[in-house]
Amino acid sequence: MKKNGLRARSHASWLAFFLHRVSGVLLTIFLPFHFWTLGLALESEAALDTALKWYEHPLFKIGEWLLVFLLAAHALGGLRLLLLEFSPWRGLRPDMISAGVASAAAVSIVFLIAALG
Repeated sequence: MKKNGLRARSHASWLAFFLHRVSGVLLTIFLPFHFWTLGLALESEAALDTALKWYEHPLFKIGEWLLVFLLAAHALGGLRLLLLEFSPWRGLRPDMISAGVASAAAVSIVFLIAALG
């Protein structure tokens, strides 16, 4: 039984499921911090400037890149699920999984190049 369970977890569709769930959870964790920062903008300009200066740290820049990747991966994964649900295609469609992950990586790399340049 374990052999089948491990094989299933190495399948592209399970990895897509896992990426979609993890990206959704991490984006949900990010949202309160985002709303808190927006609240600082309503509080005072100085409070927002202090937070934005803090966000210039390289660790936050890496986090921004990861956030863009997770957002793109989650959105494209959701689009893949909608296409599977409402289209005449059947099966696991690993080509769609590969295209979604590659597109998310491309979007995040373009963001990284724009942020560094």
